[in-house]
Amino acid sequence: MNTEPKAPPDRLALLGGIAGTGRRVLTGYLKRVVAREESFGIPENWALARTFAAVGWRWIRHPAPLVRAQIALGLDAGELALHHARRFLLGGKAPRSFLAAAEGEDRRFKDDLWSTLQTFALIKQAYLLWGRHLQACVDQTQGLPPHVARKASFYIRQIINTLSPANFPATNPQVLKAALESGGDSLLLGLRNLLLDLERNRGKLAPRMTDTAAFQLGENVATTPGKVVFQNRLMQLLQYAPMTATVHRTPLLIIPPWINKFYILDLKAKNSFIRWAVEQGHTVFVISWVNPDEQLRNKDFADYLREGPLAALCSIEAATGERKVNVVGYCLGGTLLGAALGYMAAGNDPRYPAERVRSATFFASLIDFSDVGDMAVFIDEKQIASIEKHMKKTGYLSGDQMASAFNSLRENDLVWSLVVHNYLLGQDPPAFDLLYWNCDSTRMPEAMHSFYLRNMYLHNRLREPGGISLGGVPIDLSRVKTPAYFASTREDHIAPWRGTYLGARLFSGPVRFVLGGSGHIAGIVNPPAANKYGYATHPETGGKGLPETADAWLAGSEAHPGSFWPDWGQWLAPHLGEEVPARQPGDGKLPVIEDAPGSYVKVRI
Repeated sequence: MNTEPKAPPDRLALLGGIAGTGRRVLTGYLKRVVAREESFGIPENWALARTFAAVGWRWIRHPAPLVRAQIALGLDAGELALHHARRFLLGGKAPRSFLAAAEGEDRRFKDDLWSTLQTFALIKQAYLLWGRHLQACVDQTQGLPPHVARKASFYIRQIINTLSPANFPATNPQVLKAALESGGDSLLLGLRNLLLDLERNRGKLAPRMTDTAAFQLGENVATTPGKVVFQNRLMQLLQYAPMTATVHRTPLLIIPPWINKFYILDLKAKNSFIRWAVEQGHTVFVISWVNPDEQLRNKDFADYLREGPLAALCSIEAATGERKVNVVGYCLGGTLLGAALGYMAAGNDPRYPAERVRSATFFASLIDFSDVGDMAVFIDEKQIASIEKHMKKTGYLSGDQMASAFNSLRENDLVWSLVVHNYLLGQDPPAFDLLYWNCDSTRMPEAMHSFYLRNMYLHNRLREPGGISLGGVPIDLSRVKTPAYFASTREDHIAPWRGTYLGARLFSGPVRFVLGGSGHIAGIVNPPAANKYGYATHPETGGKGLPETADAWLAGSEAHPGSFWPDWGQWLAPHLGEEVPARQPGDGKLPVIEDAPGSYVKVRI
């Protein structure tokens, strides 16, 4: 390992590069303004202004809570000032009072300089104190409709975190130290990184999360051996090569979300769910969704059903001779799987009887959208209408727009920490496969995405018998008797586990619900060898045997160490069939088209 210190940059060359990039960024922005791609005016969506107008009106009508909050802030500020005066005069240490509760385990201030230097300790604690009171003041506003209250809480959190002293050079001791030690080079490198990102993202602030040049699909990510054996306009179907002499008779189909790419389940050999499933003797098929452009703007949710899982069932039968399949749906892929089960349970299409799916597994999947967490902030009639207006121009919603919404749900980890690292400290992002995948976003066709937003998020119709129809078939999830396994995670900010629990109770068949640790990705992509996070189960069996509420389920749950994958494997065992000779891609009626991971997944935006 090379331990030589990095050579300082050539400042003249660096300044010249900064000037050239800055000129290109400004010129590009002005050109887009002239072409009316951007505007100097106020954005069409006034959601934030409307929300805080409602909060302000409630404060005017009911000022007592605001006055009490101001008094409480004044008292705490006085205690803080007294503490620092005592520390300055007597050299005493900070008392572990309300200050400890304010600081918590905030990773923004983990550097020792935030505590050892009194000036910055005061700045940090004053900010945390102010932020805590401001957040509580908004959260405790009385009389707001629930949707407005959630928006107000979300928006004020964004504002508070934006104004963190860690995000500004003059109030971040770590940044000042780096600037002094480098003679200012760290700030120049950070400015260069900022301008390069603005140029790369057409004027939008989107810090690079990782070194994208460090990864190549099929070489160091998505490396499990396999072949593409079928494709249509919406997807490629991958069949993976066996790693055992015999395999289970019933094949396994994985439906990933089309908001992201499938290889989150196949990043590296050590954490690849796909590879692990192949090693367990499954004949694994995976849908790789297309990254659509304007030519696919009219593809709707029913098209994704027909040309996705239903087409995959026929293809798997041609490849293996098996009509029955075990199916896994991840995130939005699980929403589609639920809709597919409802379509098949209706019995209107003799090609797809309900028995063709022996078991259904849902990884972090919402089917009942009553509780979508902070994603609800982005869902109302006006905001959806604004998205639809944009999609009418392009034919799709760009993946970077969706990524911005997801990133804002964890703004400190996915936005501001990168701003500090890349722009204030002037460091290049490291190579990290998970963040590489996170940056490899996809588009959503206009018709499909509009249907999804309105019928799932806005009106929550999938949970209602006949609430939606696909291909002319009313969907009634209460008719689904397929054995189901739901795996959700405690800290999921995209599919909150209490929301996924509501979906698990919609089916009539036996359902097992498991709650893993961590979040939407890490809690699911959690291989047994890592022995991390743990999971909880409940001794109940049967769909209607699930406790009525998620909290009741949690109260009666039992904790287990490690990964839930082996638990899922044990649950799946009765649905696998006998052992048969291993199947190679291309052995059946489907010829090999190309090597995995295929060409669809390599299309970037």
